[in-house]
Amino acid sequence: MRSDEFLKNVTEIGGPSDPESAAVVTRTVLDNLGKQLKGGEAADLAAQLPAELQEPLQRHGEEDPLTDDADEFLRRLADQLGEGIDPETARAYARAVLSTVDAAVSEGEIEDLRSQLPAGFAPLFED
Repeated sequence: MRSDEFLKNVTEIGGPSDPESAAVVTRTVLDNLGKQLKGGEAADLAAQLPAELQEPLQRHGEEDPLTDDADEFLRRLADQLGEGIDPETARAYARAVLSTVDAAVSEGEIEDLRSQLPAGFAPLFED
Protein backbone atom coordinates (compact mmCIF):
# COMPACT_ATOMS: atom_id res chain seq x y z
CA MET A 1 0.00 0.00 0.00
CA ARG A 2 1.36 3.42 -0.96
CA SER A 3 1.50 6.24 1.58
CA ASP A 4 -1.28 8.24 -0.11
CA GLU A 5 -3.52 5.14 -0.12
CA PHE A 6 -2.73 4.52 3.54
CA LEU A 7 -3.68 8.09 4.51
CA LYS A 8 -6.81 8.02 2.36
CA ASN A 9 -7.91 4.86 4.15
CA VAL A 10 -7.26 6.50 7.54
CA THR A 11 -9.48 9.44 6.58
CA GLU A 12 -12.24 7.15 5.28
CA ILE A 13 -12.53 4.99 8.40
CA GLY A 14 -12.61 7.57 11.16
CA GLY A 15 -9.39 9.56 11.08
CA PRO A 16 -9.16 13.28 10.40
CA SER A 17 -10.83 14.27 7.15
CA ASP A 18 -7.94 16.17 5.60
CA PRO A 19 -4.74 14.45 4.40
CA GLU A 20 -2.34 16.71 6.33
CA SER A 21 -4.05 16.03 9.65
CA ALA A 22 -4.31 12.34 8.80
CA ALA A 23 -0.55 12.28 8.21
CA VAL A 24 0.14 13.93 11.58
CA VAL A 25 -2.22 11.56 13.38
CA THR A 26 -0.77 8.53 11.59
CA ARG A 27 2.83 9.45 12.49
CA THR A 28 1.82 10.15 16.11
CA VAL A 29 -0.02 6.83 16.48
CA LEU A 30 2.88 4.93 14.89
CA ASP A 31 5.39 6.76 17.11
CA ASN A 32 3.46 5.73 20.22
CA LEU A 33 2.99 2.21 18.91
CA GLY A 34 6.74 1.96 18.40
CA LYS A 35 7.20 2.74 22.11
CA GLN A 36 5.19 -0.40 22.90
CA LEU A 37 7.23 -2.84 20.82
CA LYS A 38 10.43 -4.75 21.50
CA GLY A 39 12.57 -7.49 20.02
CA GLY A 40 12.79 -5.99 16.56
CA GLU A 41 9.00 -5.98 16.11
CA ALA A 42 8.93 -2.25 15.26
CA ALA A 43 11.43 -2.81 12.43
CA ASP A 44 9.54 -5.88 11.19
CA LEU A 45 6.28 -3.94 11.08
CA ALA A 46 7.89 -0.86 9.54
CA ALA A 47 9.36 -2.97 6.73
CA GLN A 48 5.82 -3.68 5.49
CA LEU A 49 4.64 -0.05 5.60
CA PRO A 50 5.24 2.75 3.09
CA ALA A 51 8.70 4.28 3.44
CA GLU A 52 7.29 7.61 4.65
CA LEU A 53 5.68 5.90 7.64
CA GLN A 54 8.55 3.71 8.79
CA GLU A 55 10.63 6.15 10.83
CA PRO A 56 8.12 6.94 13.61
CA LEU A 57 7.86 3.25 14.49
CA GLN A 58 11.61 2.73 14.69
CA ARG A 59 12.90 5.79 16.53
CA HIS A 60 12.68 4.32 20.03
CA GLY A 61 14.99 1.33 19.95
CA GLU A 62 14.66 -1.44 22.51
CA GLU A 63 13.21 0.46 25.47
CA ASP A 64 10.73 -1.22 27.78
CA PRO A 65 7.12 -0.81 26.63
CA LEU A 66 5.78 2.53 27.77
CA THR A 67 2.44 1.28 29.08
CA ASP A 68 0.43 -1.86 29.48
CA ASP A 69 -2.83 0.07 29.40
CA ALA A 70 -4.66 1.05 26.22
CA ASP A 71 -6.44 3.91 28.01
CA GLU A 72 -3.10 5.44 29.02
CA PHE A 73 -1.92 5.01 25.41
CA LEU A 74 -5.00 6.96 24.25
CA ARG A 75 -4.58 9.71 26.88
CA ARG A 76 -0.96 10.18 25.82
CA LEU A 77 -2.03 10.25 22.18
CA ALA A 78 -4.74 12.86 22.90
CA ASP A 79 -2.20 15.04 24.75
CA GLN A 80 0.26 14.85 21.88
CA LEU A 81 -2.35 15.63 19.23
CA GLY A 82 -3.23 18.85 21.00
CA GLU A 83 -6.10 20.96 22.16
CA GLY A 84 -9.55 19.76 21.22
CA ILE A 85 -8.57 16.09 21.06
CA ASP A 86 -10.10 14.05 23.86
CA PRO A 87 -9.42 10.35 24.55
CA GLU A 88 -12.52 9.29 22.58
CA THR A 89 -11.37 11.19 19.49
CA ALA A 90 -7.90 9.73 20.03
CA ARG A 91 -9.53 6.27 20.18
CA ALA A 92 -11.28 6.84 16.82
CA TYR A 93 -8.05 8.10 15.26
CA ALA A 94 -5.98 5.23 16.68
CA ARG A 95 -8.56 2.74 15.44
CA ALA A 96 -8.42 4.28 11.95
CA VAL A 97 -4.62 4.06 11.84
CA LEU A 98 -4.33 0.58 13.35
CA SER A 99 -7.12 -0.81 11.17
CA THR A 100 -5.24 0.55 8.17
CA VAL A 101 -2.03 -1.05 9.43
CA ASP A 102 -4.00 -4.30 9.71
CA ALA A 103 -5.05 -3.98 6.06
CA ALA A 104 -1.58 -2.97 4.85
CA VAL A 105 0.62 -5.70 6.32
CA SER A 106 0.64 -9.48 6.36
CA GLU A 107 -1.57 -11.48 8.68
CA GLY A 108 1.51 -12.99 10.33
CA GLU A 109 2.90 -9.54 11.08
CA ILE A 110 -0.40 -8.44 12.63
CA GLU A 111 -0.37 -11.57 14.81
CA ASP A 112 3.20 -10.75 15.92
CA LEU A 113 2.24 -7.14 16.60
CA ARG A 114 -0.89 -7.98 18.57
CA SER A 115 0.99 -10.59 20.61
CA GLN A 116 3.18 -7.80 22.02
CA LEU A 117 0.27 -5.55 22.98
CA PRO A 118 -1.93 -5.92 26.05
CA ALA A 119 -5.44 -7.28 25.44
CA GLY A 120 -6.95 -3.81 25.84
CA PHE A 121 -5.45 -2.81 22.49
CA ALA A 122 -7.50 -5.40 20.54
CA PRO A 123 -10.54 -3.11 19.91
CA LEU A 124 -8.22 -0.55 18.31
CA PHE A 125 -7.67 -2.92 15.39
CA GLU A 126 -11.35 -3.06 14.47
CA ASP A 127 -12.66 -0.63 11.86
